[in-house]
Amino acid sequence: MTILARLILFSCGVSLTITTYGQKTPSAPFNRTSFFDTSGMDTTVLPGNDFFTYANGTWIKETLIPADQTRWGPGAQLTAANQLKTKSILEAAALADATVGSIEQLVGDFNASGMDTATIQKRGLEPLNAELAKIRAITDYRQFVNHLVTGASIIGPFGIPPRAFVGYYVANDDRQSSINRINFQQAGLSLPEKGYYTRADEATKNIRADFVDYVATLFRLIGVDFTTARSKAEALLAFETDLAGSHKDPAELRDPVANYNKFAVADLTRQMPHLNWRGLLNRMGLQRVDTVLMGQPGYYRALNELLPTTPIALLKDRLLFDLLDYNAPLLDTNFEQAHFAFNEKIMNGQQRPLERWKRVAVRTDEELGDALGQLWVQKYFPPEAKERMLKLVDNIQTVYRKRIEKLDWMGPETKAVALNKLERFGKKIGYPDQWKSYTGLTIKRDDFFGNVQQTRWHRIQLDLAKVNQPVNRKEWLLTPPTVNAYAFWFNNEIVFPAGILQFPYFDKDADDAINYGGIGTIIGHEMTHLFDDQGRQYDADGNQRDWWSRQDASRFTAKTEVIVDQYNGYRVLDNLSINGRLTLGENLADLGGLTLAYDAFQLTKQAGAASKQRQQKIDGFTPDQRFFLSFAQIYRTKVRDEAQRAQVLTDPHSPPKFRVNGPLTNFAPFYKAFDVKPGQKLYKAEVDQTRVW
Repeated sequence: MTILARLILFSCGVSLTITTYGQKTPSAPFNRTSFFDTSGMDTTVLPGNDFFTYANGTWIKETLIPADQTRWGPGAQLTAANQLKTKSILEAAALADATVGSIEQLVGDFNASGMDTATIQKRGLEPLNAELAKIRAITDYRQFVNHLVTGASIIGPFGIPPRAFVGYYVANDDRQSSINRINFQQAGLSLPEKGYYTRADEATKNIRADFVDYVATLFRLIGVDFTTARSKAEALLAFETDLAGSHKDPAELRDPVANYNKFAVADLTRQMPHLNWRGLLNRMGLQRVDTVLMGQPGYYRALNELLPTTPIALLKDRLLFDLLDYNAPLLDTNFEQAHFAFNEKIMNGQQRPLERWKRVAVRTDEELGDALGQLWVQKYFPPEAKERMLKLVDNIQTVYRKRIEKLDWMGPETKAVALNKLERFGKKIGYPDQWKSYTGLTIKRDDFFGNVQQTRWHRIQLDLAKVNQPVNRKEWLLTPPTVNAYAFWFNNEIVFPAGILQFPYFDKDADDAINYGGIGTIIGHEMTHLFDDQGRQYDADGNQRDWWSRQDASRFTAKTEVIVDQYNGYRVLDNLSINGRLTLGENLADLGGLTLAYDAFQLTKQAGAASKQRQQKIDGFTPDQRFFLSFAQIYRTKVRDEAQRAQVLTDPHSPPKFRVNGPLTNFAPFYKAFDVKPGQKLYKAEVDQTRVW
């Protein structure tokens, strides 16, 4: 659980796989003159039976997912367009005679090094040789623990690789949000979550078998014979299966109170002596840190017991696997292909890797996002787009304020705090006011692997320097080209990168029905996250505290339990159930976003009750109908079965169909707009009982 897992993202997943969009063929141009694709509808379906299919059914039937994608829809199409924009920036920077250390030199030479496949292929495994030697020299579990935070080649965005044994990040202290703390989270698993190690269905059993094959393949690539490689891989899976028993499942990880545990380092050292916490922090350069946060202490207690009883050869094999798996995309084609075959094709159904230039563009954004972002927004994000967005946000904030004031289930004391929180939330649109510094970072044109290690090391040093220091609330956690948005409880803010502020989510020239049904519902979605079942536990300053009266909290919980039950009843694939508890926050935000955006839309000239335009149709639909159709079409998405299965098991977002039909079932204005009647599948007699905000 990294810091990104604690963000509340709009996307279908912490991996930033946003709800996606596209045409009947990936390359076909979209007709933007009407801002709405009527050809993708299936009007043989009653809106009141299945609005998602009514709005998108023909498109779903006729669209093919590109071979290099796991899903296809608006976000994937927009991401592809953004990658082309990034490509032009990177190629121009690579050709420029830029000053060493300038952002143009950093991104240009980084991109050039990633495209230098001849050098990468020639070097083969050589970039890892020094780290391989260090791992092979380990003789006991104490040296193993020391290595976990000193292996420079395996340092990741928030420390060591996400699959390594000690997972940590640096971010706001939940209960003192103005100060950064180091927070340790459960780690140690190579598969997405604990259920993958124990579920007995055929799909999951096949994944475990494929995982063993993948581990064995990586070992064979470094010279281990077939039989030994297979044995090592099976032992590694057995070890992780034991460790998985100590993990919390994805739904349990959504409880911010249970996942907040503060420990004195001296106490941790006494409770878990085999992990040598004082020494571990010292090696991270945190000699003066005497208190840490820990999300899931049960995992570390289990790890403390396992380390001295596990054969050192097995622990070393696990380090070798982490090293190889984490760095495989940076190595020659043998490693790249093995990594893709398991992590993308088997786990998510992707049939073909992205083209090389796309992979390098993605990596450049990941490693040098603020450098690339500065160049990106200069060229592609006009000021008038930001102005229109801020107006939309302000309008929806006004509506939210009025809705809170009129709530019949919330008392005046709780309302006062809620209104204060709403009044003070931050609005970050487009790009940061303050860019991250890359001072001291050296990027070479002929060393792709070394460049990635440099950016990783630079990032983690900046992060560790923040520990116990004041939070910089101007910092962003997504890059400007990203097609996504997020809410951050700890800063009481919503954030919309420039990458998402484009058609079909938003267009400054579109009518209000399209913009409010599109980006407006996402704005409302992110605002609602500040008050969902998790966000409501944080106050206006971003501190985790109980500011609700007991009666109000009880009434809120009763309303949300109805939503849990509703989504528990939805099925995908071979009768796989959506987890209403895991998806509760996102489902509340989807319903809240729809509610707020619709109310704000009603205040516009196009939808105004006294307006002649209210009855004027575009594309054959009234403004209200266009609002709901715009909402449905930003979620029109085809997803590969493998990716859909992984989403249902691990992702707090519901599948696209239910992000449309689920909220609309609970929304009376939709009934009126499309004449939804008793007996139709989306009709609910007591529709307003599930309205929270």
